[in-house]
Amino acid sequence: MASQRPILHVQNLSSGYGSVQVLWDIDIEVHDDEAVCIIGSNGAGKSTLMQSLIGAQPVWDGKILFKGEDITHTKSSERVKRRIALVPEGRQLFSAITLEDNLLLGAYLRKNGPEIKESLESVYEIFPALKMYRKRLAGSLSGGEQQMCAVGRALMAEPQLLLIDELSLGLAPVIVDTLVEVLIRIKTERHLSILLVEQDVETALEITDRGYVVETGHVALSGTHEELAANDHVKKAYLGI
Repeated sequence: MASQRPILHVQNLSSGYGSVQVLWDIDIEVHDDEAVCIIGSNGAGKSTLMQSLIGAQPVWDGKILFKGEDITHTKSSERVKRRIALVPEGRQLFSAITLEDNLLLGAYLRKNGPEIKESLESVYEIFPALKMYRKRLAGSLSGGEQQMCAVGRALMAEPQLLLIDELSLGLAPVIVDTLVEVLIRIKTERHLSILLVEQDVETALEITDRGYVVETGHVALSGTHEELAANDHVKKAYLGI
């Protein structure tokens, strides 16, 4: 059951690059133990929103509240300390170091060695293939293995809010199915809140409880996953029905 106060509340957020505005008055919420998706076409502003939430993109106007506290202008490292983690679009692994070293980078702000080791074993339990390939260079991994590593790296921060930018991009359906199963499992087991940006609307609605449709930098629609799946505009524009 969602809590009364959202763990994440984005209020009237506007942002962009240089003189080009990309987002206008974005207002979204994510509650405890809730998975929420942001869907929309290429160029709609979804990744700009995620970069703003993690602190990599300045907010022009509006607020970002995390557990009721204003984090709008805090550094990315401070947001990670507060237990927000991002799985970035395109994975962004360090290709010249091992898979395991990439995972450990997710815990770079944590100090307790035994707890970090416990988190690492937890990631290997979730993704057994990663343990098998832990000494391989990240650049030699398949796309699916790299995405598992990127998710695992984010989990190494022990987040309360997991941001995922384009989970399924460029991946085979069987790998996407595995990642969907993992996210549903860890959301339940860890009481994790998830905000997912995803072009594959069917995948997005399978994982999440609610969603927002972002079009040309504005929130055009919102609703439960059932409501969005039944919406005529969503069916025509994003589901090809």
